[in-house]
Parts: sequence; structure tokens; C-alpha cells
Amino acid sequence: SFALQLRNRAVYSGAMSSQPGAGAMQQRVRRVGRPVASRLWDIELSGFERLPVSGPAILCPNHISFLDSAFLMLTAPRNISFVGKAEYMDSWKTKFLFPAMGMIPIDRAGGDKSTAALDAAEEVLRRGELFGIFPEGTRSRNGDLHKGRTGAARLAMKLDCPIFPVGVIGTDEIQPPDARMPKLFAGCQIKIGRPIRPERYRGRGVEHIAWRSMIDEVMFEIRELTGQSYVNTYAGEKAETEPTVAARVASVSDPSPVRAGSSLAAVERELSLVAGN
Repeated sequence: SFALQLRNRAVYSGAMSSQPGAGAMQQRVRRVGRPVASRLWDIELSGFERLPVSGPAILCPNHISFLDSAFLMLTAPRNISFVGKAEYMDSWKTKFLFPAMGMIPIDRAGGDKSTAALDAAEEVLRRGELFGIFPEGTRSRNGDLHKGRTGAARLAMKLDCPIFPVGVIGTDEIQPPDARMPKLFAGCQIKIGRPIRPERYRGRGVEHIAWRSMIDEVMFEIRELTGQSYVNTYAGEKAETEPTVAARVASVSDPSPVRAGSSLAAVERELSLVAGN
């Protein structure tokens, strides 16, 4: 619709930034907010030395609380841009603040409506910056880890950049889904896993099958970091109509990591639903 076009155009307008993603405001907020957050909550960090000091990388956390992206932004060593649901652009409380802090809104209806967000994410990575995306697509309401959507793998393989699985533990105790305010002086953990690189999946059959294999490995690594139970369906949905496979670590010697069986329409729908809260 025309109103939706205006809303999406406002996100990338020069009023907030000349380019999509995180900028100087996030740097200023991190400088001030990090010591404040460390006094209000006990945030235990591990594996952050694995992150590259420069160059593009994709961070894929599990999603259990509204605070996940905020805490990762505050603790990251440099700017990180996140995708978030376009509905945040409908509220005066978030429509300017969230994009200024590095949020790239995505319309979860899919199709052409998601193209602007994916293009913006690609631009962030081509600038050599960090990009964060929740592969589950939405917050887990029961604490389980759900099947990952393949948008992160698609970007990683297109731009030849690594994906870092991120395990977030305890933020759902600080601010559970639907809670209006966080609990103070509670603790959480953020763990950065080993990088998963796209080159191991190149030349392994149909492209969308390689995307599925790569994101399955990401989800397995997240499960190892968090100890969550893995549920092989998408978050917020009942069992999918297309065939699914359990997450596992693939080996470069695997002759066929995943059997083709998903329809092209299902794959396209999956790529469009890469973010949300």
C-alpha cells in the first residue's frame, strides 16, 4: 500500500541516517549504556574474542526476550545492526528511536515487502559491519529452540561472510515475553560460538538446500551454547507442511546434507520471514 511505502521510506530517509543500520547514536548509547547496564544486571559474557575486529559478520542469537538485541548491542565490541518487525514503525515511541539505534524493519508479510530490509542488511555487511538476525524469526514463548529460517545463510553465502551462533540465557527471566518492564539486578549470559563459514557448503547441490544445511548447523551450535530443547518446527507455528530435518552439525564429507523436498514457494516464504518479535 502507499502508506506502507511511506513508512518504509521514512526508515531510510536522511532525517536519521544517510545509510541503513547502526551509526553514531549506537556508539554513544553503548558508551553510556554499557556501564549502566552492568550495574543494573549481571551480564556474563563469553566467546566475544571470537568476533572479528573488522570486516562483515552475521550474529545469530536465539530469541527469548525483548532484551536480547538490546543486551547484545550494548555488549558488542562495535556497531551491530538488527532486523526487527516493521510494526515498530507504527508507534511514536519506537519509530525514530529503533532505526536510529540500528534496527532495519522488515515486513513479515514476505515477498517484495521484505526486499528493502534484505537489501539494507546486505549494504550493512558490504560496509564491513556486524549484522544481527534472529533465525527463529520470533521470540520463543516456551523457552524451546525452534527451527531456523534461512535468511542469514542466504546472506552469508552471497557475501562470503561467517555466521556466529549466539547463545542467550536468562534474559527471559529478566523480562519474559509480554512483561512490560525488566526485573533489576538479575543475571543473564551471552555466549558467542565458533564461526560457521559458507565455503564448506558451496558446491553441495541445490542452493536452497545448502542454505538449509548451514542454518541447521547454526541452530545446533546455539543449542549447544544454551542447553535448550530443539523443536523442529518454526516458532509460533504448528508442524510445517513441507518435510523437515533435525538440526545437526554437517560434515564436509557428507554426500548430501539434506534431501530436497521443500517446495520453492515454501523456501521463498521462509526467506521472507527472517525477523520479528
